[in-house]
Amino acid sequence: MHNCIFCKIIKGEIPSSKVYEDDKVYAFLDIAPINPGHTLVIPKEHHAGSSSIPEDAAGRMFRVGGRIGVALKRALDYDGFNLHLADGGCAGQVVMHAHLHVVPRGVEDGFRWNWRQKPYADDARRNETAAKISEKIKLD
Repeated sequence: MHNCIFCKIIKGEIPSSKVYEDDKVYAFLDIAPINPGHTLVIPKEHHAGSSSIPEDAAGRMFRVGGRIGVALKRALDYDGFNLHLADGGCAGQVVMHAHLHVVPRGVEDGFRWNWRQKPYADDARRNETAAKISEKIKLD
């Protein structure tokens, strides 16, 4: 994609603070981090969402993301990390090139995801929902 900011970063047309690179993924520091060290891991091929990323590249994103999370804990003395991937604008994706956030976390960093909880009315509705999802799962 010629107008994709992440594709431009991969090509070196826009500077980034590279953390890691291999033949499938590129990882760099987020310019608006939740905490210092917040890293983005992106596939080198352009994919707007996660469902079109080839399995080897998607797996590599999460493998590298986990390793970066451990490195963040060791290098910057964090207590843990989150791996977060938003798929689609309604899910919070801002740049339409799939990317995995590796967010370093401290016990008292003050950041909250603000998750809400909406329990199922009963076990039958939960099981019905699970069945509907299962019917639509398509794997190669």
